[in-house]
Amino acid sequence: MAAKEATEMSKSTKIVAGGAALGIVLLILLPFPFWANLLIVLGIPTVAYLALDPSQRRRLRRTGRKELGR
Repeated sequence: MAAKEATEMSKSTKIVAGGAALGIVLLILLPFPFWANLLIVLGIPTVAYLALDPSQRRRLRRTGRKELGR
């Protein structure tokens, strides 16, 4: 039972994996120059971080990556 639970992916993990796969496919298929693709890949997480409230940013910095799902 524990092995089955360890192999199941949460909904958010599936979304992240699908987004990463889609991003890789789009990077290959779209005729943008490399710098434009890099700007998109780095810009989206940056904008998402800046959209957080200051208290949420503090919590995010304080919390380790493994504890974010709590």
